[in-house]
Amino acid sequence: MKSLTELSKDNSEYIPGLLFLTISKFMNGKNTEAKNHLKILSKKQYSSEFHDEIEMAWLLHADTFVGISKFDNAEEILRKCLKFNKSCGKAEEYMGLIGEKENSYVDAAMHYEKAFLLTNHKSLSIGYRLAFNYFKVKKFIECVEIC
Repeated sequence: MKSLTELSKDNSEYIPGLLFLTISKFMNGKNTEAKNHLKILSKKQYSSEFHDEIEMAWLLHADTFVGISKFDNAEEILRKCLKFNKSCGKAEEYMGLIGEKENSYVDAAMHYEKAFLLTNHKSLSIGYRLAFNYFKVKKFIECVEIC
């Protein structure tokens, strides 16, 4: 029986397999290898057949960039993600997080607001972040409404 690594070498274009391999590398603490796989996945062209897997890979790649404070790289990937899926709440949430870390609270609030709408006002964590950013930009009435 072949290992997952051998299978991925045999069919290096199979996006779900590459994503699974990447996630398993992260879970096993092999972050460098996982990041190398993410680079490969990020260069793949968008495919309607594997749109969920590509989107997940893009979000994971953006998360790694946010983790090391490379916000420009993360924003580039997130914009690509939003280009193909305008209703990706997680991408909007990451964009809000980036705005917050860069002390651009107006931009952060705008992205958190979109993410909150996409989750149908049900995500408490996004609602909290939105209210916090409204508070930072002195939109107190909106802050109270969200709370």
